[in-house]
Amino acid sequence: MNPEQYFNPELETLSRDALEALQLERLKKTVNHCMNAEFYRKRFAELGITPDDIQTLDDVRKLPFTTKEDLRENYPFGLACVPLRECTRLHSSSGTTGNPTVVLHTQRDLDEWANAVARCLWMVGSRPDDVFQNSAGYGMFTAGLGFQYGAERVGMLTVPAAAGNTTRQIKFIRDFGTTVLHAIPSYASRIYEVMKEEGCNPRRDTKLRVLCIGAEPHSEEQRQRIEQNLGVKAYNSYGISEMMGPGVAFECPEQNGLHIWEDYFIVEIIDPVTLQPVPDGQLGELVLTTINREAMPLLRYRTRDLTRILPGECPCGRHHRRLARLQGRSDDMIILKGVNIFPIQIEKILLKFKELSTDYLITIETKDGNDTMTIDVELNQLFTDDYRDLQRLEKVITRLLKDEILITPKVRFVQKGALAVSDEKKAVRVKDLRKLF
Repeated sequence: MNPEQYFNPELETLSRDALEALQLERLKKTVNHCMNAEFYRKRFAELGITPDDIQTLDDVRKLPFTTKEDLRENYPFGLACVPLRECTRLHSSSGTTGNPTVVLHTQRDLDEWANAVARCLWMVGSRPDDVFQNSAGYGMFTAGLGFQYGAERVGMLTVPAAAGNTTRQIKFIRDFGTTVLHAIPSYASRIYEVMKEEGCNPRRDTKLRVLCIGAEPHSEEQRQRIEQNLGVKAYNSYGISEMMGPGVAFECPEQNGLHIWEDYFIVEIIDPVTLQPVPDGQLGELVLTTINREAMPLLRYRTRDLTRILPGECPCGRHHRRLARLQGRSDDMIILKGVNIFPIQIEKILLKFKELSTDYLITIETKDGNDTMTIDVELNQLFTDDYRDLQRLEKVITRLLKDEILITPKVRFVQKGALAVSDEKKAVRVKDLRKLF
């Protein structure tokens, strides 16, 4: 073991036995701490359980689930486990569909969050002599400040560029010698497109080396295309604001799954319908219990994110379990003609073709009583506009999509730039117009 490859060697290389012993100790402490919140006292009473019922890690299944709806119904501070005077910061969702979800942090919570993100960044090769540029939004959105403080904890020179203004982002990358960049996948692709327009060759004209991507589901094909275009290694990041934000799980240099930091969380994968656990390797909904948090610990939080636990050990020397790339969300699944479809299945096919851009839009609508799927996908600027070439390409893609999703969609090619692009938000991939009727 080379200690220099770990930010915190002691915690990152714990054996499974030692890791689980630490988890149990922290779980018991967390459950007792949760009794400071009326919300959990009431839930425990309804289930007829007490903190003394938690004696093994398997006993986590006795605990109640917590959902985003619980946070909204107890807005703003109903799940706080410490007095507000002990809290240093809060983050919240936009609340566009009702009350926002509010998450509180003590100073210790913020310090541990910075340590978790620093651990992720160090794991992929970031060091104090790197220059880190953050293209995420700051403010209530956790990715901005989460990566900012993690990068500072590593000791890097940080460029808090924030979201948007792609031309300025590229100027900063070139002028400041940025080596480590954080961007959501769709925006990383946007940066490359603008670089091309400006005559900037990222391999020749920048020092970019590491890219941290996350916040929206993406396929392996999209990751590989980003790596090839920007000349970087792109590492998948997973975060969720209810847990803390970025820093929950991250790929190591092996790029064979995301290590989830089990000294911070207890991990479960459940069937989203039956709510029962599924075996390792089987797709299900990720459920997380925080075990290292003061202000607002959450028990068995249903993330709605779909993934699976990858079996086996990672060659990197870390024994924290690995999550597979997210397949989407249980509440984002498209049900069409009785078939369950996830947008990432479609993206995986589209990005096999160099003739296509990374931008696409799936539209579901009802025509003459029949539900249909139309996929608009942008062509790369360098591809031909010859009708016969386009027709052949459309047939090939339609056939592959039918084999993958068991539905025959209508594929339409549109010119580069025809689909709406946002510099600040996650890409819109699906419009289900059936909801309007």
